[in-house]
Amino acid sequence: MTQQSSQGALTTGTGRDLDLAIQGNGFFMLSNNGEKLYTRAGNFHADANGNVVDNSGHNLQGYDVDDNGNVKTGVLTNLRIDSSNMPPKATSQISIASNLDSTKEVISKTFDPSDTSTYSSTFSTTIYDSQGNSHTLDQYFTKTGSSTWSMYSLMDGRNISNPGTEPVVADKTDLSFDSAGNLITSPAPTSTANIEVNTDGTFNIANWVPAQKTTTGSSVTWASNGAAANKTGIKLDMLSTTQTNAAAGAISKSQDGNYTGQISKMTVDETGVMFATYTNGQSRVIGQVSLTNFGNVDGLAPAGGNTWRETYASGTPVTGAPESGTLGAIYGSALEESNVDLTSELVNLIKAQSNYQANAKTISTESTVMQTTIQMT
Repeated sequence: MTQQSSQGALTTGTGRDLDLAIQGNGFFMLSNNGEKLYTRAGNFHADANGNVVDNSGHNLQGYDVDDNGNVKTGVLTNLRIDSSNMPPKATSQISIASNLDSTKEVISKTFDPSDTSTYSSTFSTTIYDSQGNSHTLDQYFTKTGSSTWSMYSLMDGRNISNPGTEPVVADKTDLSFDSAGNLITSPAPTSTANIEVNTDGTFNIANWVPAQKTTTGSSVTWASNGAAANKTGIKLDMLSTTQTNAAAGAISKSQDGNYTGQISKMTVDETGVMFATYTNGQSRVIGQVSLTNFGNVDGLAPAGGNTWRETYASGTPVTGAPESGTLGAIYGSALEESNVDLTSELVNLIKAQSNYQANAKTISTESTVMQTTIQMT
């Protein structure tokens, strides 16, 4: 007897993150208290402990990740979704690609963040301290010559290293551009007390003290909020800053800090990699689903509940990442339908029943003829 092992149609968009379907060769590997079972039924869910299991409680097998989110291939484990919060992370790097409008007039006034006539343009970037509190890096740009600018930096509108002092004094860094409008990094700009210049032309925001504002009646004070900045400072990459006659503005901004986040969604890509998305906008790899194939899938032994066991006839199992070797792909929020054509099977059943009835009628007729013959002798 040959088992039906052809590909079934896929139903996509089920709305469930852990509905998984295989397109191509392979089976999901399950662990039943150490016993290995195999299935193509991908309606999984997370149990009370976060383990990814099927409806019978069998653990889905795959690969774990290290602390850096790299998949540890080669060592199978029970896949698990960690529902704990993503911890806050202090910003350690900022990348800003921006343009300064070369048509702006040169400004000779003394810089004052409250007076817009003392600067040509301004950009703000949200960053985070060690507790996940958000802060705003304010950068003001004043044109001082045909190809020179002064950049003034404040944090939350306060001094970077001493937020409680008055008057507010911004860190000033001079920038120069070549005839093509590109930032000149050699010779490097001069470092200030809190804006250091790195050898690669980037800046480092040092000595930052994260602060918070306290209002008592009409009195407003600023002081440390008890959190810390990144220990080695914040690398500020502005190497893509240009000076052209286009409008001033930040073309792109990114930073690597975040506040505390709760898991909000999980997705699985075609290679089986599992991504968790959090409410703070971050995402990270939490595992990878494995697939297993056999030289002779017809040799697998039924184990009940849409599961199969390895046998000598099935051959040695080959396990790996989806889309590697001959293994198929995985589709998230999808399920594989039955590979049995019910209409065709019903037609075959009716045919078989008709053949049986015809054969039974023939036997009945032969029996009657035989009885008549016996009675005549």
